[in-house]
Amino acid sequence: MEDANVYTQDGTVDLQGRPVLASKTGRWKACSFLLGYEAFERMAFYGIASNLVNYLTTKLHEDTISSVRNVNNWSGAVWITPIAGAYIADSYIGRFWTFTASSLIYVLGMILLTMAVTVKSLRPTCANGVCNKASSLQIAFFYMSLYTIAIGAGGTKPNISTFGADQFDNYSLKEKKQKVSFFNWWMFSSFLGALFATLGLVYIQENLGWGLGYGIPTLGLLVSLMVFYIGTPFYRHKVIKSENLAKDLVRVPIAAFKNRKLHCPNDVLELHELDSHYYKSTGKHQVHHTLIFRFLDKAAIKTCSGESPCTVTKVEVAKRVLGLTLIWLVTLIPSTLWARVNTLFVKQGTTLDRKLGSHFQIPAASLGSFVTLSMLLSVPMYDQYFVPFMRKKTGNPRGITILQRLGIGFVIQIVAIAVASAVEVKRMRVIKEFHIASPKQVVPMSIFWLLPQNSLLGIGDVFNAIGLLEFFYDQSPEEMQSLGTTFFTSGIGLGNFLNSFLVTMVDKITTKGGGKSWIGDNLNDSRLDYYYGFLVVISIVNMGLFLWTASKYVYKSDEIKDFSGGCVEMEAKALDTSPLTIQL
Repeated sequence: MEDANVYTQDGTVDLQGRPVLASKTGRWKACSFLLGYEAFERMAFYGIASNLVNYLTTKLHEDTISSVRNVNNWSGAVWITPIAGAYIADSYIGRFWTFTASSLIYVLGMILLTMAVTVKSLRPTCANGVCNKASSLQIAFFYMSLYTIAIGAGGTKPNISTFGADQFDNYSLKEKKQKVSFFNWWMFSSFLGALFATLGLVYIQENLGWGLGYGIPTLGLLVSLMVFYIGTPFYRHKVIKSENLAKDLVRVPIAAFKNRKLHCPNDVLELHELDSHYYKSTGKHQVHHTLIFRFLDKAAIKTCSGESPCTVTKVEVAKRVLGLTLIWLVTLIPSTLWARVNTLFVKQGTTLDRKLGSHFQIPAASLGSFVTLSMLLSVPMYDQYFVPFMRKKTGNPRGITILQRLGIGFVIQIVAIAVASAVEVKRMRVIKEFHIASPKQVVPMSIFWLLPQNSLLGIGDVFNAIGLLEFFYDQSPEEMQSLGTTFFTSGIGLGNFLNSFLVTMVDKITTKGGGKSWIGDNLNDSRLDYYYGFLVVISIVNMGLFLWTASKYVYKSDEIKDFSGGCVEMEAKALDTSPLTIQL
């Protein structure tokens, strides 16, 4: 039976900085107040992202290449700005206050965007479904609204999920077990928001008005924020223990380079480290020496220069970040594949027969609901059936290691793009058979042909999207888990920018010398199948790099220090059976 008077063991506090009782705070009770915000925020984001390419082409008269590039650039900004938000949270004001300030900016952006598509003077005038060219002021206001949302997302995205994970005490076996499922169900709430956006909001935008389509998630965000603050008495907060993370991370490689000609001692005790009692008294996390990236150990060599060397703990933190960076690099290509859903997959869908019955037409952007539906169906199956089954086989509480989970997801993604290429080949044959040339002509082929590729991407994301979020949170150094989560968000952001770059370069290369663009304005006279085939090839090459990098990776260990008697106990991480970072 749980003792009602036991405090949390991980040092978490309440908003006033006082220790909190384990029985009255945190866990799923606290997380229940957070899930609503995540659902509404994802509904807002996907409500914009899913159909933005159509708004840009039909209302603002942008061409296909420009609209795809602008959607990718905005999506990239939404996922890149969390680097700044995470740094502010980990170094200065904490996750709660960073989230609070940023969420208000996010809501302001949503209000401005709703105004941009509602207020007569701020939107292009339309008659009989044809819109006039937008003025410079209207375009500027629209994009200002979008990028205000991106700035707000910078503080909310990296902190709300990590704040949720903070509600589980790693030093409690019961709570640690609950935390294994946290990211699965966190993403499940995210998928619910995305599903409503791609099924409901997209239809509302195209049939009832863009103002209503953006106004609904804005109102939902405001309500979810009220619910979030109602839960304040139940929240646990991590204490900020490092004032300048960036300075520490930069200092280690610089010091190692300065000492590059010195011999690195074999005896770890000869390297500079503070007394364990310092870490106990300050509440900071001591990290013990590992044998990876030995060249960085030179930063901790004691010299006669008078300059204070880096501590072993700071060197080990830098090693861990370097290891995470190598894994992050091989996740960028898979992130570019995800960018297809909100751009080319949607444009592809606009060319197909979207009728359902005699009166209803499926919005092309609702194709994203196939991705989300497959996610929603797969998450419970993964958590309730796959994990217990694999746990019996492997003895790993997660069923499989996180990197194995990522690898499976990446393979499914490659299959999805290969299927997309095959479907595009089929579409081109139908176009040739019926002599279709105009971009406005509907290809007599059901939009449901795109169901397999979207569904496969959804199933793949249960493995790789959730796996990436969990991996970067779990494997990050203790004092920088918000920043660690930005490996996940920045990977998606750079994936969008990379997609924008690839689309632009492929268009320029294929049109050189008067050639036909693979991704032209008229998709009925383009070669998307070639482009998808190109993506399959680079994805297979990247998969090989991932497998090599993953084979070198060793998971970090939890280090639980027992200061009684001055001894230190090393406890292997309960969630993974493997040892620490990248061995080269």
